[in-house]
Amino acid sequence: MTTIVRAATDSSTMLRRNLLRMVRYPSMTLMLVGMPIVFLLLFVYVFGATLGAGIGAGGSGTDGRTAYLGYVVPGILLMTVAAAANGTAVTVSMDMTQGLIARFKTMPIARVAVLTGHVVGNVVQSLIGVAVVLGVALLLGYRPAAGPLGWLGATGLLALIAFAMTWLSVALGLVAKNVESASNLPMPLTFLPFLGSGFVPTDSLPVGLAWFAEHQPFTPMIEGVRGLLSGTPVGSAGWLAVGWSVLISALGYLWARRLYDRRTG
Repeated sequence: MTTIVRAATDSSTMLRRNLLRMVRYPSMTLMLVGMPIVFLLLFVYVFGATLGAGIGAGGSGTDGRTAYLGYVVPGILLMTVAAAANGTAVTVSMDMTQGLIARFKTMPIARVAVLTGHVVGNVVQSLIGVAVVLGVALLLGYRPAAGPLGWLGATGLLALIAFAMTWLSVALGLVAKNVESASNLPMPLTFLPFLGSGFVPTDSLPVGLAWFAEHQPFTPMIEGVRGLLSGTPVGSAGWLAVGWSVLISALGYLWARRLYDRRTG
C-alpha cells in the first residue's frame, strides 16, 4: 500500500469516527445550530421591522421585517459555520488531553489522518448546520432569488469558508492547555459577523468601526453569500472571500501541523 493510499484510507477511518461521534453525541451539534437560530429569531422578530425600514424596505412592497430577513440570513449562516468550527476546537483538545493521541501513536496510522478526519468531519457538520438554519429561515419567509448556479456557488463558498475556519479552530484546539480554554479561544469567530455587514450595512457604523468592518474577512464572505443567494452581482466580494478563505486555510493548516508535530513528537 502506497503512502498516499494509506493516508487516504486512514483519513476516511478518522472521518467515520468523527461522524459517528456527531451522531452519538448530538447535544453539541444541537447547541451549535441552536445559537444561530436563536439569533435569527431574535433579530427578525424583535429588531426586524425597525432595521428593515432602515435598510430601505418600502419600494418593493415588502415590509421591514421581511426585507431584514433577506438581509440578515447570510450573516446568520456565517455565524453557523463559525459556531461549528468552535466545536472542532473542543473535540481536538479532548483528543489531545485525554490520551487518545498517545494510543494512536502506538498504531500504524498516518499522522495526517487524525487532523484530516476532524477537518472534513466538521465541514460536513457545518453544511448540515447551514441546511438546518436555512430551513428555519425559509419557514420564516426567506425567499432567495438564486438560480442553480447561485445555489451551487453559495454552497461551494460556504464549504470553503468552513474549511478555513476549521483549520484555524484545529490550531486553536491544539494550542489550548485544556478543553475549557479550547471552547473559549475560537469564540470571537462567532461574533465577528456582528462587526461586519452581517446585521447592518457597514456604512451605518461609526468611522473607526466601519473601517474595521470593511476590511475584516467576514464582510466579503457575507457579501459573497448574500449576492449569490439573492441573485445580485457579487463583484469583488467573491474574490476577496475566496482569497481570505485560502489564506486562513493555509495559515491554519501550517500552524496546526506545527503544533501537532510538536505535541506528538
